[in-house]
Amino acid sequence: MTALPVNDVMAFTLECRTGTLSDNISKNNALLKRLKEKDNIKEITGGSRILEELEYGEGDMVWYSGYDTINFTPKQLFTAAEYALKLCAVPVAISGEDQLRNSGDAQIMELMVKRVDNAVKTMCNKMSAAIYGDGTESSGKAIGGLKLLVADNPSTGTVGGINRATAGHEFWRNQSLTASEALTVETIRPTMDKLYMSLCRGTDKPDLIVTGTSLYSLLEESMASLQRYTDPKMADAGFATLRFKGADVICDGGQGGHCPEDRMYFLNTDYLYLRPHKDRNMKVIGGERAAINQDAIYKIIGWAGNMTMSNASLQGVLLNKTTTSNGADDK
Repeated sequence: MTALPVNDVMAFTLECRTGTLSDNISKNNALLKRLKEKDNIKEITGGSRILEELEYGEGDMVWYSGYDTINFTPKQLFTAAEYALKLCAVPVAISGEDQLRNSGDAQIMELMVKRVDNAVKTMCNKMSAAIYGDGTESSGKAIGGLKLLVADNPSTGTVGGINRATAGHEFWRNQSLTASEALTVETIRPTMDKLYMSLCRGTDKPDLIVTGTSLYSLLEESMASLQRYTDPKMADAGFATLRFKGADVICDGGQGGHCPEDRMYFLNTDYLYLRPHKDRNMKVIGGERAAINQDAIYKIIGWAGNMTMSNASLQGVLLNKTTTSNGADDK
């Protein structure tokens, strides 16, 4: 029987795995899981910039009786934030030596499954880390994560093309609260309550709070004498959860976690999005690839897009006393 060409084995293995790669990434991160549940992972179709429409004003309402004149003065209620398109890729390679050592079809298939699975794990872990970044990684080529969108110092820096320091752009500033002293079991819930209440607007309120191991442990200890509620869907997905005023509190610290230990992000996920490009959403890109000066062949799994936000004022970050506040640059 003729052996299958290695390129065909690679293509088949990648096709089997990458069809669910984008789902695997959302399952691996609590924030992305919530965004997927809310249908806020929305593909874009093209363009060098990602536009996110914002609502930052109110229209006119007048009280009247009988034939009073109802005046209307047009107002600009909406504008758009513009986010750059960011790209990343993970290569899957096999050397000529590996091909010779695993020359049977079954051996090559097993080898490629392991290589592709490793690429999937790499993509999941790197993307989960970028979710918490400020976009300065890799010389500014990474996506802008929570450190940019929900900044420690929200009155500085530019996000989505909008300068937060400019007068009149107060609507584009998130809430930030630094604890007056290092948080303790006794002070963590009152401090959280202060930030939480500042983020409530009618029925709008934080639905997800993400933090590292230290602050999560403090909160858990502070609730030891209380009846604790967890989200069974999040718990079943492997995330440690608590409930605070109706919001899920997720621990994303420890080994494999990426949320900073000294921060709690209070998120209203109705206004947060992951915007992948439809043609580059964890898909194999390019055709057959062979190294010019190496005995190897490879393929590339690629992604393009960015994290975006349509309302900043309803997002918040709580910083423990040990944190040094810094602004963020536009990414």
